[in-house]
Amino acid sequence: MRVIQRVLGDRRDAAIAHRLHHLAHHGAVDVLVVLSLDVARRRIRATTVAGEEIALALPRDEPLYDGAVLVLDEHHAIVARVGAERWLRLVPRSQASALELGYHAGNLHWRVRFADDAILIALDAPVEEYLVRLGGLVTEGRVEHAVLDEADPC
Repeated sequence: MRVIQRVLGDRRDAAIAHRLHHLAHHGAVDVLVVLSLDVARRRIRATTVAGEEIALALPRDEPLYDGAVLVLDEHHAIVARVGAERWLRLVPRSQASALELGYHAGNLHWRVRFADDAILIALDAPVEEYLVRLGGLVTEGRVEHAVLDEADPC
């Protein structure tokens, strides 16, 4: 198992991009797919698309991001690809529903963002699990809901 302890650079950096382009022509660029919810983690055990087992052990000040180059040598490269995060957009129809929604989001420790009159909840599980937890807010139509991709967060 390969242990990776730092990010070498960004795939968009000109010098790195040139080297990756050359390796790609020889089929020597592997990809590590990382879920959006795992990006904040510093230690990850995973398998690349080509089947190589790796262990990430990054320092706290070393962010993992889409396009992070993890391995780059003369014969091989591994680049991180972060999947788009999905969000559940909830718009309460009344102040009472907004208070209840806020209670649920906080009590369940959901990761949230706010956009105008909506609360956005990061989906770390199937959307149905969130809707069931909201119970009457959803079944009684006291909140409107929609699923969004990171590219369309509002």
